[in-house]
Amino acid sequence: MKLDGRRQSDNVDDRRRMGGGAKLGIGGGIGAILLAAVIGYFSGGTEGALNAVVNEVSNSKNQTTVDNQREFTQEEQELATFSSQILGGTEDVWGQIFKEQGWGEYKKPVMVLYTDGVQTACGTGSAQMGPFYCSGDEKLYIDLSFFTQMKKQLGADGDFAYAYVIAHEVGHHVEYLTGTLQKAHQQMQRLSEAEANKISVRLELLADFYAGVWAHHDNKRFGSLEDGDIEEAIDCAQKIGDDYLQKKARGYTTPESFNHGTSKQRMKWFKLGLQTGDVSKGTTFQCSDAEL
Repeated sequence: MKLDGRRQSDNVDDRRRMGGGAKLGIGGGIGAILLAAVIGYFSGGTEGALNAVVNEVSNSKNQTTVDNQREFTQEEQELATFSSQILGGTEDVWGQIFKEQGWGEYKKPVMVLYTDGVQTACGTGSAQMGPFYCSGDEKLYIDLSFFTQMKKQLGADGDFAYAYVIAHEVGHHVEYLTGTLQKAHQQMQRLSEAEANKISVRLELLADFYAGVWAHHDNKRFGSLEDGDIEEAIDCAQKIGDDYLQKKARGYTTPESFNHGTSKQRMKWFKLGLQTGDVSKGTTFQCSDAEL
């Protein structure tokens, strides 16, 4: 991506020198997320498990420690700058879209950079969950080591692939500001786990679509995309499909447990947003299961 001269967002809370205390123990490794109050990047866990763990964490003592001696590597600092620039780009794009759509003023989210664990309004998060969004405090949380995990464990690499990750989480913030996230969570609370997963898939695919919409307009405004960038993001979308991850982890899939969408679905909705830039095309909650 071409980011030379691009501004960095002022809405970055760098907590990388702070320890996270107790961690939410839902699942392990890449694949665990917070559901309900928190929308994460990959799949796993249940809403019931979340509530139980959040209560446990809320009653635990915060053992946060500060390590002011640690120095960040050049790569870590470059990733922090890059993430701040991408967040700035989402602010510019979504601020304009909200005006054009008559959605009111775009309320910018805060991006929290952390190491290992972090306190949030939704409980205590862990780097093992991957990037996630908490609607309780309207913040997205990223441990930058996740990008290294993407490369090593999934083979998904490249600056635009990383930008897609951030834009996806911002997409959940857009869902929150437009009321879609709240309505979906209310529905999910009344449904069985399998049926709630179907609602979750629609939320995730809409966030993928919004990530594509951002990329479309960011490139239109700044000429940010370079040769190979789109391929990086499409490859990333393909490798974070529920079916791909489950096959990689255990050799088979259980479709009723999908809560982020298949590789085909994730690529489809990201590409639709990227190609059109038209928020009205984000119809994941209007189309049938077969049309997803």
